[in-house]
Amino acid sequence: MPEFGLRITAALLAVAAVAPSSAKAPATPPRIFIASDSTAQDYKPDKYPQSGWGTMLRCAVDPGITIENRAIGGRSTKSFMAEGRLDAIARDIRAADTLLIQFGHNDATIAKPERYTPIPDYETNLKRFIAVATAAKARAVLLTPVTRRAFENGHVTRSFPTYSDAAKRVAAETRTPIIDLAALSERWIDGVGQENSARYYLHYKGADGAPGYPNGIDDDTHFSELGARHVADIIATSLSKMKLPIARHVHGGRPALTRTEPAGGPAC
Repeated sequence: MPEFGLRITAALLAVAAVAPSSAKAPATPPRIFIASDSTAQDYKPDKYPQSGWGTMLRCAVDPGITIENRAIGGRSTKSFMAEGRLDAIARDIRAADTLLIQFGHNDATIAKPERYTPIPDYETNLKRFIAVATAAKARAVLLTPVTRRAFENGHVTRSFPTYSDAAKRVAAETRTPIIDLAALSERWIDGVGQENSARYYLHYKGADGAPGYPNGIDDDTHFSELGARHVADIIATSLSKMKLPIARHVHGGRPALTRTEPAGGPAC
């Protein structure tokens, strides 16, 4: 080989020795963003035993999988967007992430106009949430609103049927995956029964010593630690069956979410 060619070859080898590898870098683990209300939000220890399913969903995924729980109490699709919370998600979410969208409880509150969202507007708003995920090349998943503990003639009644049906219409129209959390949670609570299901919601006497409720509480909407764990388990089961990047990061066995006695906090 001519001397000039040898010099070029040597130079190329030297560059290759210091140049970054062209091998593809490890993919960033997908994250789960949650846009929802008080049924999903994280709570401080002084509110225990009140718990959100978004907190407990962390016990269902692999280490290193981040759950960005943006759920906040009292919010509907309308007020969540009005406060810029959807805009914040739009800034942070990225490709391969999953956005879980569960509203309806507060959208149905006619007495509070800052929250109330008529069905046509609710459907439009859900499409805006989906569009945020789509624009980032993330995946949106709709959830129908989780059930309240409302019994009639010994069986659970549908809590927010018009909002559940609206979410299903949006899912079909936009071809968005949906978890029918309303139906799944209704089936669970109905099976547990009216009396036994109280332990999954906030039913405590002052003498029970619940840190967040020293005077007691009777609440059939919000979850106790065990209730939040079981709802998270329902959601995790559905996620694990979906054709989404996050699915392979959901644990098959989830003993932390099927506990029969509380752990005293969100420990997994």
